[in-house]
Amino acid sequence: MRRVGLEFQENTKYVRGRSLEGYPSAQVAAYKTYDNAAVVNLPEPKIDGGRFLWKLLAKRRTIRKYLQEPVTLEELSQLLWATQGITERKPGGEFRVAPSAGALYPVETYLFARNVVDLDPGVYHYNVKAHVLESLKNADLSESLRSACMDQNMVTKAGVTFVWSAVFARSRNKYKDRAYRYIYMDVGHIAQNLQLGAESLGLGCCLIGAFYDDEVNRLLDLDGEDESIIYIATVGRIPPAAA
Repeated sequence: MRRVGLEFQENTKYVRGRSLEGYPSAQVAAYKTYDNAAVVNLPEPKIDGGRFLWKLLAKRRTIRKYLQEPVTLEELSQLLWATQGITERKPGGEFRVAPSAGALYPVETYLFARNVVDLDPGVYHYNVKAHVLESLKNADLSESLRSACMDQNMVTKAGVTFVWSAVFARSRNKYKDRAYRYIYMDVGHIAQNLQLGAESLGLGCCLIGAFYDDEVNRLLDLDGEDESIIYIATVGRIPPAAA
């Protein structure tokens, strides 16, 4: 029986005198956009105010139970910016809130919206460069996503679920097999920002690593090879006892 995890760890080590094998170096777009999708404009994110960082770190908890009260579009905009918002634009590229190896930003954000003010239930893609949402599917697919997440019920209770994928070639063209390690680090930075952002807004967040990869990929029409699901998080309004 192959120990794929051990093979991956061994084969992506940096060893003195050994180079990692490369991949075809075709140019990959730095941003993913859906040109024919209807666009939802997002409120401008705020970069001041909020709770003190150290208190947020101390209060951070995984929250799985949510009130059936909506998340606002302003809150969603703030959370999207907290995870992948652009903080600085330079002639050579942009820098974002969360760090990324080589500033390559391989992670894409999709949303399964269920209960968000002024946002129809459906599946959306976050266009980072324009800070807008691109509408992909006009239907509440939270039940399908719950099934793909091994029947974790908070998916159908949350106001919105963040689904992160990776466009592997963005990192792989530079870092070869080592890129996969960096991609998982990148999405960890993003997920932590989401949790802290949710805490700052008084919202609950639960990170999900248990899901059927191919089923989630099919919901997003991803091929699972060039781009594939890597992490999920639910966000919702929480009962007073959990606040």
